Amino acid sequence: MMACLELSKEVKMMKGEEIECTKDGTVDLDGKPAIREASGKWVAGIMILLNQALATLAFFGVGVNLVLFLTRVLKENNADAANSVSKWTGTVYICSLVGAFLSDSYWGRFKTCAIFQVIYVTGLALLALASQLYLLKPKGCGNRTTLCGEHSTMGIGLFYIAVYMIALGYGGYQPNIATFGADQFDEQHPGESHSKVAFFSYFYLFMNLGSLFSNTILDYFEDEGMWALGFWASAASAFAALLLFLGGTARYRHFKSSGNPLARFAQVLVAATKKSRVETPETEDDFYQGEDDDNTTGGRKMLHTHGFKFLDRAAVVTSRELDNQKQSDHNPWHLCPISQVEEVKCILRLLPIWLCTIIYSVVFTQMASLFVEQGDAMKTTIANFRIPAASMSTFDILSVAGVIFLNRRVLNPLVSRFKKCKGDHIGLTELQRMGIGLVIAVMAMLSAGIVECYRLKYASNDCKNCGGSSSLNIFWQVPQYAFIGASEVFMYVGQLEFFNAQAPDGLKSFGSALCMTSISLGNYVSSLLVSVVMKISATDKMPGWIPGNLNKGHLDRFYFLLAGLTLIDLVAYIACAKWYKNIKHSEKIQEYEEDDKV
Repeated sequence: MMACLELSKEVKMMKGEEIECTKDGTVDLDGKPAIREASGKWVAGIMILLNQALATLAFFGVGVNLVLFLTRVLKENNADAANSVSKWTGTVYICSLVGAFLSDSYWGRFKTCAIFQVIYVTGLALLALASQLYLLKPKGCGNRTTLCGEHSTMGIGLFYIAVYMIALGYGGYQPNIATFGADQFDEQHPGESHSKVAFFSYFYLFMNLGSLFSNTILDYFEDEGMWALGFWASAASAFAALLLFLGGTARYRHFKSSGNPLARFAQVLVAATKKSRVETPETEDDFYQGEDDDNTTGGRKMLHTHGFKFLDRAAVVTSRELDNQKQSDHNPWHLCPISQVEEVKCILRLLPIWLCTIIYSVVFTQMASLFVEQGDAMKTTIANFRIPAASMSTFDILSVAGVIFLNRRVLNPLVSRFKKCKGDHIGLTELQRMGIGLVIAVMAMLSAGIVECYRLKYASNDCKNCGGSSSLNIFWQVPQYAFIGASEVFMYVGQLEFFNAQAPDGLKSFGSALCMTSISLGNYVSSLLVSVVMKISATDKMPGWIPGNLNKGHLDRFYFLLAGLTLIDLVAYIACAKWYKNIKHSEKIQEYEEDDKV
């Protein structure tokens, strides 16, 4: 803060103006305190939102039809293709941990976003090139009628290198861009703190709007066999997103990286283990607070909370450590500040909530795999126009946009007014919204199962190619997509806000990565669940619940199974949410009235 005051005085002397710096510790590109009026806020925030929209357009330009590319071009069966998509999508999101670790520990969010976006653009260009030169043979294959020929090992190898480069690039970039966007708003400033909360809703909205073009225009061209055109359009969109992101370099606010968190965690565990027989003090003041100018957690100091008392021993000062302190000899593997101990406690408290979101992600991932296969086996034509099955996710996007608006303008204000009568001035909390998301997810699976029952009722069992084999119109899928969209707003926007707010200051990107890794593990669990269900349900007389010919299976039973699992998960989530304790920070020493005087 003193650096900010000195900078303000210097600028004031030069320009005769009073300059205000941010209060949350953000800096500019040169490492100097960020000037409020010249950095961040919605100017930077909108550039990041547009960057996210373009990058998402590119991602879904590949992901939304990947299951059809695998079945039509690479000739995989339905179950294998669904599993391949789940594993790939899971890899996308597991890579978010890599990006979050590098961001929080070493590179910072801006550099991490830039590097992974370069990898992302390269992967998209390689995918378009490999498809055009090696996989789409004969020309025009990959639509509903023309099958592709045999593929060379080189072509298939380039395809998988490209798609997993995309997974690494998009996955490593995604959690950091969400947190980096939130960094542009000072939570210590009343006006900007409100904008910071709103940013996460708009971030998720722009992400869905970005996929709208992919799920309509690009989806149509790819469904008609113009895969190379769709992939090149995705590469161009990602390149435009990268240029837009770099164009805002001078405007962005930055948080400095705080070093390797794994070492900090290990220090607490080792120190607590070494003092397993030491008595813990009754009052917080008796714990080691650390030096005033050295905060190992990389941000605001965290106050002591009850629970996980074993870890508190890491901050107990023994007679040996008193002697070491007198000699200015502090060993972090023997004694840790209580704020560092609380950082470990904070992550341990987040884990049960995070685990309860994985089953929801199993439900969510069906939209990119089994929903598409189900829709492809329904009546998809109106007059002479065919509706691509993957384009039905447009209703998911419209639902997201509508529910975000209703939540921010109608539901949340109503809840706030109701709670105000009881002395509470906030609307639905993040944990409450995530619970609502699980309830709506159950409704989505029940809707999908009921539609599948009717699809089977009007289907032909003897079809060789089951595309359009049921006379039930594809628009009967609208409710299940709409329910998924509504549940996303409550679950994923709530997750983004919750993990960003509850993660320690030095691990904000990790907080966003937790949201993405729940999607990742959800995809892996979905893949495992499909494999187990197919193995158990397949008999000599029945090919399983999800066979290549859906009309001979029972996809409806799989949907009802997911509804039951989500209901069980909801009960576990409610228990974990009641147990959870919010993070507590020490108050800022500086006050606005004093800081603004130059």
